[in-house]
Amino acid sequence: MSGTGARSAVEWLVSVAPDPEACRWEWERNPLGVTLLPAGERWDVLIVAGRLGYPALDVLSRFMGRPGPVLADFGDARTGFFVPPGTASRWIGTGVRGAGAGTWIVVPYPGRATGGVRWLVPPDGSGLLTDPALLELALHEAAAALAGDGAAPHEPGPRHPGVDDL
Repeated sequence: MSGTGARSAVEWLVSVAPDPEACRWEWERNPLGVTLLPAGERWDVLIVAGRLGYPALDVLSRFMGRPGPVLADFGDARTGFFVPPGTASRWIGTGVRGAGAGTWIVVPYPGRATGGVRWLVPPDGSGLLTDPALLELALHEAAAALAGDGAAPHEPGPRHPGVDDL
């Protein structure tokens, strides 16, 4: 991610922080390179098991080219898709956890390596989010592929010790 892209992404992300300057300060000084941001204002996050999230991301990438921001926790146990605000409260689906209004999410600094939670698709600062209808289709296709052939899903990266939740 270029310096300009990372700055745009940072501005977009911190725009939801109660104190954007404190958020930037936390990102700069937190040894894990993460901060907590409230969901529900500019985006919600739908969180699925990494075993399903990685193949769903592959499907979305084929449909959209570039989906909205996507996070992975360490160990790649979970994948979080950034979707429009309000989606989490309306989503009905087994195995999908929503982070919406009234919840907070661990967010790494865009464009920097962190010790745990990381961007699979970093925000670009434009406000692009994943369309929930496309995400639902991608999750169905990924689940069907996993159930149908029993093949191993996309293999996640190396495991990292630390925080185990988005």
